Amino acid sequence: MPADRISKLLEDIRLLDPERFELVQALRQIILDLSPSISEEVKYGGILFAATKPFCGVFSYAKHVSLEFGEGASLPDQFKVLEGEGKFRRHIKLSSGQDISGKHVREYLTLAFKASSQP
Repeated sequence: MPADRISKLLEDIRLLDPERFELVQALRQIILDLSPSISEEVKYGGILFAATKPFCGVFSYAKHVSLEFGEGASLPDQFKVLEGEGKFRRHIKLSSGQDISGKHVREYLTLAFKASSQP
């Protein structure tokens, strides 16, 4: 039951830190609004999102929320907010709701979603 696992994880985050919970929920809403074809599942301690294939994940940590892109190294980083030095993965650290607009999260999510939808 993926929905039950998502609800349980979200409740755990809410109980630990209501602000991080609100940030996770805001990110989920943006991601799920990209397309009705997007699914979500709990994996690796966070929520992974996929359309034709996985394209991002949201992970809650003690002091921030991380928006992670499995193929982030191939995304254009126009606003210079992607972090990470690995071969493929990149992430954006978010500490508040203002970071969503300040770090251009919607633009990066749109790029990652479009990239994952191409053959």
